[in-house]
Amino acid sequence: MTDIWQLVRPSIKQIKPYSPGKSSQEVKEELGIEEVTKLASNENPLGPSPQAIAAMQQAAADVYIYPDPLCRDLTEALAAHWDVDPEGIVVGRGSDEIIHMLGLAFLNPGEEVIYSSPPFALYPFTTIIMDAKSVQIPHKDFVHDLPAMAAAITNRTKMIFISNPYNPTGTIVTADEIKEFMAQVPDDVVVMFDEAYYEYVDDADYGDGLPFVEEGRNAIVLRTFSKTYGLAGLRIGYGIAPPELAAALKQVREPFNVAGIAQAAALASLQDPEQVQRSFQLVQEGKEYLYNEFDNMGLGYVPTQANFVFVDVGIDSQECFDALMRCGVTVRTGDIFGFPTYIRVTIGTAEQNRHFVNALCEVLA
Repeated sequence: MTDIWQLVRPSIKQIKPYSPGKSSQEVKEELGIEEVTKLASNENPLGPSPQAIAAMQQAAADVYIYPDPLCRDLTEALAAHWDVDPEGIVVGRGSDEIIHMLGLAFLNPGEEVIYSSPPFALYPFTTIIMDAKSVQIPHKDFVHDLPAMAAAITNRTKMIFISNPYNPTGTIVTADEIKEFMAQVPDDVVVMFDEAYYEYVDDADYGDGLPFVEEGRNAIVLRTFSKTYGLAGLRIGYGIAPPELAAALKQVREPFNVAGIAQAAALASLQDPEQVQRSFQLVQEGKEYLYNEFDNMGLGYVPTQANFVFVDVGIDSQECFDALMRCGVTVRTGDIFGFPTYIRVTIGTAEQNRHFVNALCEVLA
């Protein structure tokens, strides 16, 4: 019988499967503990808006019906929320699906995609699956090196990914830096601004990508309901682009790609004016607490504009992860990002943050 891997496209063999880390249930079963504080996936510990929960409960009765394939109600609400053309809105199964749509719609074999290293996992995944070429530009002091990214543009460049705030470090590039960068990007290059953590930013110098969409540039801004809105388990996000670019993505969008329950929850979340502020305040208080505790422990960390902190624990990150797990806390190891002594910890509730700090003190002692 023919080995199946002889039939698989060569580019697929280069893909490193995404590793989500251990679930809380796995940790409970493995270690025989009852409670796990999960601070590994940048989820919102406050959960969804009460309005979103009510909307999900109501929508559950209609799950036998295929969802609206155009997400019309949500699209209109998003367009009003951001004051943009509804024709430029694309809704997907998380912003991850829209990254995949970008690859399907625009990338040809051999074309180049530029992004910062270390990247969010979907950037190389999409590039490789389309048999395009990754051009990874090393970060500079944990921040996108936009001048180096601009210098890397060639006549083979088709797409550029900018994560702002940057996962895994939580840093940003400023409005002035982005403006200078975009002035060097040719019109035939698509620029994707991944702004999954947009609502957590408190730096006045931050620059989002919407002005370039409004200019009609070949740019798209991605945002999500997974973080601030607490709907990670429903997988729903969206892109804002010029209508012509959005139309190209809709050409490759799968039918009925976003579940009706997810559409209902997202729509209700937008209608809760306090949801974003509740989440923002939790993160502001949590990161100040963690900064203070890290300072007391003498640990270096990267000041963040997201809902996580990248911290240097001074020991092997995998060893630290294993020891924290035995204390009932899960985090993300930095070795997968090229930082073997760092961990990325999600900012949780006050109780979760204290549990993590106590566990980390015990581990480092």
